Formats: sequence, structure tokens, C-alpha cells
Amino acid sequence: MSSYVSAALRRLVAERADTVVGYAYASRFHARTAYRHSAETTIYVEEAARGRGLGTELYFALLDSLRAMSLRTALPSIALPNAASVGLHEKCGFKKVAHLSEVGFKFGRWIDVGHWQIAL
Repeated sequence: MSSYVSAALRRLVAERADTVVGYAYASRFHARTAYRHSAETTIYVEEAARGRGLGTELYFALLDSLRAMSLRTALPSIALPNAASVGLHEKCGFKKVAHLSEVGFKFGRWIDVGHWQIAL
């Protein structure tokens, strides 16, 4: 089990016909006590299930569960460019707060990462 999943505060899974088609989860933003009221969020929806509101439904359910935990802020990181993910996050009320150049490496190349934030 990855450290991200084992550290999750909340995990939501969407299924269609007994197949996982999406998930959303939140984990601690940082381990230090000062950040205990903030969560890093992640969402993924299978390509075939996109465009039907599933991502929005998952995200609103995740944000509601974080509010119920009295958390204050949710902060997703998005590998850029990713217009679909940016659109989903902004539709859900997130605002871009930072852009970091070439801090990630995947698919054999350096990638930029954007940080978004929403007050809960």
C-alpha cells in the first residue's frame, strides 16, 4: 500500500457495474501539527467515465466529508498542462494559488505543477 493511501483521511470510490471508475481521497497536507487543519486532495476518473458529472459528484462528497471533520483548507496539486483537471477543480470552487516549474518528473519529462486551494 502506498504511503499516500495509508495516510488518507478520507477515501471515496465510484463504481459502475462492479468496476471502479473513479476515486477521490484526502491526506494530511503536512505532517507538522501546524498544518493539521489542511488536507491535500486527489481525484481520478477513468477516461470512459468522464464528462458525466462523476468527478464533480466525487469532489463535492469529499469536500463535505472534510468539512464534517472541521478541516479548514483543501489543496490539490495538478500536473500541468491538464485542462480537464483544472476545469474540474475550478468548477468545484478551487482557485489557483501557485505554479511551480519543472518540479515533477513523469513520462520521461519534467513537468510543472500547479497548486489550487479552497476554504472549507
